[in-house]
Amino acid sequence: MSGSSVPSFVWAVLGIGILGVSSAGAIFTHVDEIPPLLRASWRLQLTALLLAPLALWQWFATEKVIKKRVLEPKNLIIIIGSGFFLALHFGFWVTSLDHTSLTHSLLFVTAHPLVILVGMFFFVRKPSRMELMGGLAAFTGAGISLLDAGDVQGDQSVTFFGDQLAFFGAVFVVGYIVCGRILREWMPLFVYAFPVTLIGGILLIPASYLLESDFSSLGAFGYFTHSTLWWFLLLAFIAGILGHTGLNYCLKYVSPLLISISVTLEPVIGSLIGWLFFSTGVPGLWTWVGGPILMLGIVSIIYGEHLSNQTVFHRAEVQGVNE
Repeated sequence: MSGSSVPSFVWAVLGIGILGVSSAGAIFTHVDEIPPLLRASWRLQLTALLLAPLALWQWFATEKVIKKRVLEPKNLIIIIGSGFFLALHFGFWVTSLDHTSLTHSLLFVTAHPLVILVGMFFFVRKPSRMELMGGLAAFTGAGISLLDAGDVQGDQSVTFFGDQLAFFGAVFVVGYIVCGRILREWMPLFVYAFPVTLIGGILLIPASYLLESDFSSLGAFGYFTHSTLWWFLLLAFIAGILGHTGLNYCLKYVSPLLISISVTLEPVIGSLIGWLFFSTGVPGLWTWVGGPILMLGIVSIIYGEHLSNQTVFHRAEVQGVNE
């Protein structure tokens, strides 16, 4: 669909969606009295509760053949796998927010196209020149940003360990993305999103029980009576429903390329939200230098993959015509 034929309200939904996903990191830092794994679990649990009526409505409106397909064992395994990867993604990312600056956490957790590029190199195909240059730029930008290690930004210091945790969050989100690409081609949005989000939230409960000493005093579902409930509802609604669901809705009208490139703005927008509303501090000098290089590299990887996929599709079409 061309830009001129996209309904004007879609651009508003896209803007709100980007703001929504970008706000999550800043809000998570604000409720840091809750241990990170439990914090992630509460966020996913509440998002699942908000998604439940939408999923129920969509399930009853879905054709029987689709329902039967959803319940096939192989697809149920993929749904569980998607929830598992989502739990790992949130667990590592939210934990990183307690060990490095908000900007660094957002920079490294949004670097998943770099992870996809490396995986593609080893298992699928050789990267194009643009993808390769993007990868080199991303690695260079990340290395420059790491020179800020020890710099205090707001209440947090930049640490290599925290940046590693955020990058692990990027690694595991790739599994979530792959599962989503397999199922979302035919599975309705809420029918997919509800169980995956719920599974992610539930899996983080035993992880918090085993690893976080404050779990016993707070409880798996302690958000119902905790003073931070409204912040977690904001996380669930703004980042979960308006953010992720809004961006998924926009895919009906705009290209995945545009969505992917737009989401790379998350470190900038998220850092700005954190600085304006939650006093998360201003990035250090080397982050100002390396961050934009890292982001430019990520955009180059995304656009290079788009061009490569277009080339493959065109060749397949030509081959089909010749046959």
